[in-house]
Amino acid sequence: MNTKKIFHTIYDNIKTLLVALIIAVLIRSLIFQPFYIPSSSMEPTLLVGDRIFVSKYTYGYSKHSFPFSPNITNKRFFSKLPKRGDLVVFKTPADNRTDYIKRLIGLPGDTIQFIEGELIINDKKILRKPIESEKIIRCGNFLLETNTFIETLPNGLEHLVVYKKRGSLQNSKVFKVPANHYFLLGDNRDCSKDSRYLDSVGYVNNLNLVGQAKIIFFSNNTNISSLLKFWNINKSFRFERLFKGL
Repeated sequence: MNTKKIFHTIYDNIKTLLVALIIAVLIRSLIFQPFYIPSSSMEPTLLVGDRIFVSKYTYGYSKHSFPFSPNITNKRFFSKLPKRGDLVVFKTPADNRTDYIKRLIGLPGDTIQFIEGELIINDKKILRKPIESEKIIRCGNFLLETNTFIETLPNGLEHLVVYKKRGSLQNSKVFKVPANHYFLLGDNRDCSKDSRYLDSVGYVNNLNLVGQAKIIFFSNNTNISSLLKFWNINKSFRFERLFKGL
């Protein structure tokens, strides 16, 4: 093989790799992006070890739609407003880099407060119906005994939430959601760093929205076994969560 032919072979391989890389980046940035759930803040909706696909086009596009959040614009294009109850992936306002996923509870102009453990939105108590079951929920290195409720948001969307049986958050200050911002909470209400923590998360700017969680495409119980121990996959793989819609 002569030098010219070797050069063309290398060139063709590099070109193929670059095209594949560009296509992958475009799909990840504009259509769907996979995310891994590392914490229990969204249990029982999302479990540690879930892998989800997030729709990038649902809310339009900003600099946070792209890898490394390049500082190319401070505008959102093809913007669409999120709905109350959406499972939203966003960049935390504290560093504009860390990805969080929480449930959108408060819209711009809303007031949010907890009174004696009850969620209050715009001075109206949010209906929550207890389920006849007790769950043990992991919170970091701790296990919490919790009560489970079906919570119904003002737009009629129902979802599960859990509260600690003892020592649950009872009261909070009144949160007033600023214009162009949103208030997001974890479904695991006593084990979630979310918009209630104004110094680390707080109100989330519309620009920081990354996308909406759509489907669980894979789930592995890391408390039983990691994926590296593939011989235990039959014990740790959660078959019932495969391609589960959100």
